[in-house]
Amino acid sequence: MASYTFHLLLLTFFAGLGAGQDECSETSCRDNGPAIRFPFRLKDRQPDHCGYPGFDLSCSQSKDTLLHLPFSVKVSVQKINYKSQLVHLNDPDGCLPLQLTNLNYSAFHLQSQDNYYHNFTLFNCTSTQRASLIPISCLSSPGYQVYAAYSSDSISHLRLLSCSKMYEIFSVPYGIFGKKFDVPLNWSKPICGHCEEQGKYCRLKNNSTQHEAECFDIPKQPNRGASKKLKVAGEVLGPLLMLLISIAIYCVHTSNKLKKEDEMRIEKFLEDYKALKPTRYSYADIKKITNRFQDKLGQGGYGTVFKGKFSNEILVAVKVLNNSKGNGEEFINEVGTMGTIHHVNVVRLVGYCADGFRRALVYEFLPNDSLEKFIFSASSRNISLGWEKLQDIALGIAKGIEYLHQGCDQRILHFDIKPHNILLDQSFNPKISDFGLAKLCSKEQSAVSMTAARGTMGYIAPEVLSRNFGKVSYKADVYSFGMLLLEIVGGRKNNDVTVENTSQVYFPEWIYNSLNQGEELRIRIEEDGDAKITRKLAIVGLWCIQWCPADRPSMKVVVQMLEGEGDNMTMPANPFATISTTIRNNPGRHLQQELPVISEIE
Repeated sequence: MASYTFHLLLLTFFAGLGAGQDECSETSCRDNGPAIRFPFRLKDRQPDHCGYPGFDLSCSQSKDTLLHLPFSVKVSVQKINYKSQLVHLNDPDGCLPLQLTNLNYSAFHLQSQDNYYHNFTLFNCTSTQRASLIPISCLSSPGYQVYAAYSSDSISHLRLLSCSKMYEIFSVPYGIFGKKFDVPLNWSKPICGHCEEQGKYCRLKNNSTQHEAECFDIPKQPNRGASKKLKVAGEVLGPLLMLLISIAIYCVHTSNKLKKEDEMRIEKFLEDYKALKPTRYSYADIKKITNRFQDKLGQGGYGTVFKGKFSNEILVAVKVLNNSKGNGEEFINEVGTMGTIHHVNVVRLVGYCADGFRRALVYEFLPNDSLEKFIFSASSRNISLGWEKLQDIALGIAKGIEYLHQGCDQRILHFDIKPHNILLDQSFNPKISDFGLAKLCSKEQSAVSMTAARGTMGYIAPEVLSRNFGKVSYKADVYSFGMLLLEIVGGRKNNDVTVENTSQVYFPEWIYNSLNQGEELRIRIEEDGDAKITRKLAIVGLWCIQWCPADRPSMKVVVQMLEGEGDNMTMPANPFATISTTIRNNPGRHLQQELPVISEIE
């Protein structure tokens, strides 16, 4: 974004400077020099179409205006009269005879305006001559005198002593041999004098192959006062603009540096990860797999999920990560964790993409979406699963979590167990997904270190929110699973603020009170045996949500409890004895708010 703003600023600034600038507009070599416009043009500064062929001017290092004549002759332009079509020339070194040697005006557009012009012959003499000769001091030197004589005069009458002929100059005015004399030359083509008399300028016609000229209105010159104000404004705003540009460059540099460090960190991780099975795809592959992201399945805080398909008709779900959040931690967590997991109740990672700043994760596709859409539905869709299927789903989730805690080389703490992260396959078998907040630790480690809470409110264990309740360990996932079980039982979120009777808002406490008083949980009971299943799921859930982590069972014990008949299950201690008042006084307070991913101390 900063890069885009910076480039837009520069384009706007320089576009403003160039606005209204005509490449053929009137110019000059110096402030008091002759104005340069059509038929003349500044060679190497203005395009060919700005002038007429043969009317090329240039600026000398001393900012004199020079006219380019045939035979590489360059003479100084003193004045240009566009109405009279007349240009006054002089030699910048003060010696026109030398510059005009062998110059043939018939091959040029400019012609002499002097009515009396002559042909002269130049002689060099070793002695001073007193005949009717014209001395040319700029060509002379001590012991070498140069004189000019009318070519029509007879040499016998000139009485040239110790002289030899040099060369002739044709059709030049007499005064050319003066030190300060300038030569007025007239151009007959193109005819632009009538345009100047009408207060207009002249230019070449568009698409004309005969170099025809036409008149056009003189462009309005900018107001001098306004120009002065603009100049002052430029002097004031210039440093400010440079400061803004410097800040923008710094921001872009810093942003790119952070992104580059992030990319290098991920590349280093992936280099170490080569031996594992998931396939690495390019971003072009991802676009092809998702048919250019046409079928959107859902969106979360860290990315958008699209439906994809391989060439062999295998369906996948592609999660395109949002680069604006995190520093690559979620990507590394998911790839590093899920790449080593192979369990029937854990979503399989098929591949990943780390193409520059673009990252994506490719999972197996599960057609029945998440458990959340079944247990929180107001329609009969959730009832169609039946309590036996819901019990199987609960048992599958428990086995998946037990595998994460005990079945891998390192213990994996998920930290975000909730119905939304439980996906269902075509047979409604559950699979745990979304390992963006996961943390790995050794099986011998009794606690993990964290700088802040992570997970989703409503499912976060008390010790994750406050260390007063104990150390953070794998028991945090047990608590989240217990809350999930109670939501399966109730068919709603445990903290449903839409319930009219606020005394029943905190559903887990209502379940505990009902079971503790020997009452049956008559919740969507339709068949024989349903009440027994709901009671078993509820009691297991209450065991899992004990506030003291040591009072919660391990997931291995939870699996055994769910696999049992449930006839001899005992009620746990009341987990709400000390917190029921607080919860009732603050029902549903941001209980589904997402917490940010945290960085680890270790």
